[in-house]
Amino acid sequence: MFYGSWPRLISAAPHHVKMKTKKTLQVSIKSIPETGKELSLDLGQEWFDRWREEDPGLEFSQGAMRGTVSLAKHGRDILVRGHLQGQLGLACGRCLESFAAPLEGAFDLLLVPAPAGEAPEEEELSAAELDLDFYAGETVDLEAIIREQIILMVPLKPLCQETCRGWCPACGANLNRETCSCQVEKSDSPFAQLAKLKEK
Repeated sequence: MFYGSWPRLISAAPHHVKMKTKKTLQVSIKSIPETGKELSLDLGQEWFDRWREEDPGLEFSQGAMRGTVSLAKHGRDILVRGHLQGQLGLACGRCLESFAAPLEGAFDLLLVPAPAGEAPEEEELSAAELDLDFYAGETVDLEAIIREQIILMVPLKPLCQETCRGWCPACGANLNRETCSCQVEKSDSPFAQLAKLKEK
């Protein structure tokens, strides 16, 4: 069960264009002026529900994100810069309990035209190419970009708190909430096992 409410994190600037429907996340390249275009994001639970339906393997179950994204044309290339802040519902890597994880991050992504007559292909990129991607057609799919950036913000081992004690491997008790009478034998220690081998 997920606990906690989603706070209002970033107030949108008056001149920003709010984006709350899927259509507004498809940006026409022709609509980007020479001075660039800045958009305000407000992603509620409905976005995360749909992403979870499309990909049940996603680590987050609930979320709320706000931020801004700017697009600037450099010839045929498009520089996408964004800042995201919010919370995701994650499972703790120690006690497995769900918790609201505050996350914040910025990204820069350069979109270049896909080779003529070829669809963009997924391939392993070098470190220098990690912030490079392709686009095809006359629109930029911001939803796909933002979703990928949120996935990259998820910690490898999320913790509900740094002092999380996890759960007892013997009885399964959550040691953050209760104590148990289980005793871990010293022989379970790899050093103790090594000592026994030396004694033989």
